[in-house]
Amino acid sequence: MQIILLTTVPQWDEIMQQFDLAIDGPEDRSPAELSATGSCLPLAARMRPRSLEEYAGQRHLLADGKLLRRAIDADQFTSIIFSGPPGIGKTTLAELIAQNTNSEFVRLSGVTSSVADIRREISYAVQRRQISGRKTILFIDEIHRFNKAQQDVLLPDVENGNVRLVGATTENPFFYVNRPLLSRSMLFQLEPLDNDDIVMLLRRAGTDSRGFPDRKVELADDAAAFLANICEGDARKALSALELAVMTTTATADGITRITLAIAEASIQKKAVSYGDDGHYDTASAFIKSMRGSDPDAAVYWLAKMLHAGEDINFIARRIVIFASEDIGNADPRALTLAVNAMQAIQMIGLPEAKLILAQAVTYCATAPKSNASYKAIEAALKDIAAARVQPVPVHLRDAHSAGGKAQGHGTGYLYPHDFNGGFVNQDYLGIARTYYRPVDTGYESKIRERLHYWRQCRKETQEDTDDRQ
Repeated sequence: MQIILLTTVPQWDEIMQQFDLAIDGPEDRSPAELSATGSCLPLAARMRPRSLEEYAGQRHLLADGKLLRRAIDADQFTSIIFSGPPGIGKTTLAELIAQNTNSEFVRLSGVTSSVADIRREISYAVQRRQISGRKTILFIDEIHRFNKAQQDVLLPDVENGNVRLVGATTENPFFYVNRPLLSRSMLFQLEPLDNDDIVMLLRRAGTDSRGFPDRKVELADDAAAFLANICEGDARKALSALELAVMTTTATADGITRITLAIAEASIQKKAVSYGDDGHYDTASAFIKSMRGSDPDAAVYWLAKMLHAGEDINFIARRIVIFASEDIGNADPRALTLAVNAMQAIQMIGLPEAKLILAQAVTYCATAPKSNASYKAIEAALKDIAAARVQPVPVHLRDAHSAGGKAQGHGTGYLYPHDFNGGFVNQDYLGIARTYYRPVDTGYESKIRERLHYWRQCRKETQEDTDDRQ
């Protein structure tokens, strides 16, 4: 067993050296050597930062005194999970953590790796620790793709320190990562890079020998600003667009490859909005809250984002119908009719014209008077049903049409409102005193409020007359 162990260790070192070279790029070589060997790597891979000081963005985590930076500098952590959109440096940060803590970096993928792969790498990590004392960082990209069994395999070895797990996910880890694994991990949310960070990376790529060693690149300010803005905080996408622009542009007579705004615009496809599960729910939330806040401009913006990202228009229409009842209610009863009509119309029309129908419904609902009195009424009534004794139906309100009902006196004493002046008569409809519906003094509901006040006043006066006679 010892012989097998000793003969396999050098192979690990050789493999890892090759891996490091492929990921970090041969930055210490001459421009000529780099052109011959490193230029086959994508620009984003060639320009990966070599230290935390070169790392762009995430200052809320890596600035001096921040928790993650302290944990890295002190080499005191067991498991870390990074979440955030693509292209913001999750993998690169994991590699830099391994570098700063002198740890072996082993990478697995939640898409392609199996339980056998996990167990093999953990076994190697244990043997590596026994022989050299060196720790292993096991980086799992797309960790949310691992099923429960795969995640459970990690638990014992994360807990006893055989490996230091660093997971990366584009989804909400609270939804996709097992609770036991979460409880053993430090969770950090990485944010999209801001425009200044991306412009800095683009300019570094144009001047650094790792970027374009055989070219002189000049990036116009407006071109850099355009790429930074269009890439939605995704550094990989920005660098890929720059690489395409440079490699498809002929240098001028002075030997400089000049990237203008027009060239930059032609070097990137339609802006892709990051829209995973979190984006879906967060954008829908902002959409509803903007209509509730009576801001049609914000509501239309979030509608546009959902349409651009390919959201199901039926989902959008259903949310508008729900909103029309929950947040507008009887303040403007026409809102529900319009919302239902919009939902039916988009099914007949489809995109792209359906966007016009949705926009009309959204702007109407955003600018309509608001009331959640109906919503609050049903919630309060449901709470009473669940928590208190359920009230029996008063005898005079029970169905008297059946033979058994008549025999038991059902309906006896019921007063038919249409037989009375104004279509109203005071009688008990519940058996207990409760007020669930409290209309607001807004829109059409203000008229309902007036009527309810009148009827309640009539009931009160009738009750007072009854009490006086008694």
